[in-house]
Amino acid sequence: MCGIVGFTGRQQAAPVLLDGLSKLEYRGYDSAGLAVRDGESLAEVVKATGKLKNLAEKIDNGAALPGSCGIGHTRWATHGEPTQINAHPHVSGNAKVSASGPVESEVVGVHNGIIENYEELKAKLVGNGYVFYSTTDTEVVIKLVDYYYKKYKIGPIDAINRMMVRVRGSYALALMFKDYPGEIYAARKDSPMVIGVADGETFLASDVPAVLKYTRDIYYIDNLQSVRLLPGEAHFYDLNGDEVQVECTHIDWDAEAAEKGGYEHFMIKEIHEQPRAVQDTLASVIKDGKIDLSGAGLSDDILKGISEIRIVACGSAWHAGMAGMYVMEDLAEVPVRTEIASEFRYKKMLIDKNALVVIISQSGETADTLAALRAAKANGIRTLAIVNVVGSTIAREANNVLYTLAGPEIAVATTKAYSAQLAALYALAVQLAYVRGKIKKNDYKYYIEELLALPEKIEQAIRNKERIQWFASKHSNASDMFYLGRGLDYAISLEGSLKMKEISYIHSEAYAAGELKHGTISLVEDGVLVIGILTQGELMEKTISNMAECKARGAYLMGVTADGNYGVEDSVNFAIYVPRADEHFIGSIAVIPLQLLGYYTSVAKGLDVDKPRNLAKSVTVE
Repeated sequence: MCGIVGFTGRQQAAPVLLDGLSKLEYRGYDSAGLAVRDGESLAEVVKATGKLKNLAEKIDNGAALPGSCGIGHTRWATHGEPTQINAHPHVSGNAKVSASGPVESEVVGVHNGIIENYEELKAKLVGNGYVFYSTTDTEVVIKLVDYYYKKYKIGPIDAINRMMVRVRGSYALALMFKDYPGEIYAARKDSPMVIGVADGETFLASDVPAVLKYTRDIYYIDNLQSVRLLPGEAHFYDLNGDEVQVECTHIDWDAEAAEKGGYEHFMIKEIHEQPRAVQDTLASVIKDGKIDLSGAGLSDDILKGISEIRIVACGSAWHAGMAGMYVMEDLAEVPVRTEIASEFRYKKMLIDKNALVVIISQSGETADTLAALRAAKANGIRTLAIVNVVGSTIAREANNVLYTLAGPEIAVATTKAYSAQLAALYALAVQLAYVRGKIKKNDYKYYIEELLALPEKIEQAIRNKERIQWFASKHSNASDMFYLGRGLDYAISLEGSLKMKEISYIHSEAYAAGELKHGTISLVEDGVLVIGILTQGELMEKTISNMAECKARGAYLMGVTADGNYGVEDSVNFAIYVPRADEHFIGSIAVIPLQLLGYYTSVAKGLDVDKPRNLAKSVTVE
């Protein structure tokens, strides 16, 4: 959830570190800090609470902090309140680093993750004379490395390896040792970390956008590996301390893809990038008028042999899975269940051995989703990962991988990654249906044409944003919103509701419309906004009837439907029309006004759209 960076090379480190942290601030913005060394001098540590700009102002955007080797951190608080003392970097000494200055400490480090047995380890260290100044688990792991380093008089890699054997939990850890100027040491378990190497310079970060300005040649550290970084060099080691080779991945998208490009916020930029994300994702699997999943390792024979499907994900990825479930069951007539990863991972694995577990994650590092993947594999069940980040842990560990091509997504509230996930699931559903003989060749051709038409129709829906902006400004003071739908419309309403609550802080819930009278309608009163998703022809009238019951109790009604359904205007107060498409896929278009409604409501309230409170982009801890 936190973001970490590191740099060693020829140029001044602090500006590079600040630039990298600015690309990672979506991962946490409770506090930030840097530790920089100038040659053999002591590490100078500077911290600040709040957003990164507070740290940048403190060190004059890096100019006031000399040195060409350093590490940095932007924090999403887990253990310990978001105070300056709890901010990273942490040190193995006992000094409370609350202001800038050199720190006499053997080990200085930053950390992303959670150390589960930190209390046990802390007690051990206190018994060995260590004094703690913070309430973080990070200080514990830094001091533990220091303990092994001094007790056994071993090198940094061996000390880190001893720590990894002793610690339970997840971590991406970057360290500097006083005895090794110009060098950075790092290790990871279940938390993301990438290394970039350029001519005479080496970079470390939690995510690719932080280093993309400097290099596109990226190394992904594997679980329980450590790395020694020198200017222009990266050396990787296993738990035995033996050096190992790690494959380099070349990143195709450029640094500009992770910039705002003239938009006010990343979220609205990424909403506008959805047609391209869907187009690129579909183009990767639709070739010469056919869906080809061989790149994901899924042959027609494998698809024919699937007895059931479990879709496992968290948050918006789970919502995409819900939509995928309806489409797969209707087209391919295969049993599908969509489950929340944090629940799935702790259940008995009562799944047929011929099942397919589909794991969905934008980052490919989501902690609960990764654990669910490993549980399925441990039970001998085939796994298919739908991920956006090449080389991520989930991508590497799944049996099969279907990449979405959304490019970097920076806003905490996902938009284009969600739409790309829907596109991937649609393609999988259509191919499943075809190879299993559930649709004929003409239907197969029709569905592919409908898929390929989605990007332009999404673009048309985005062009209608001014009406949504006007509506959002009128209702930004609402205290409660309810999203209703049936079938696929319910799946889309889940995502619309999440977009509203996570960036506008308005209480919002999504319900299957048929459940309204089973308790929920008691919450409806004057001024409540009820939004109905009305794209499924056979179910539309039933949902409108449910909405009418809300209107009779004082609710204000908004409806989202397809062009041509103009009778909806007679039943709701405000109607939004989206381009008509096959009802299996129209959710990809109907979600656009819901994304825009959440965005413009947040803007109208003057909130930080890209960095909503208490949230982080990638949930890499349980």
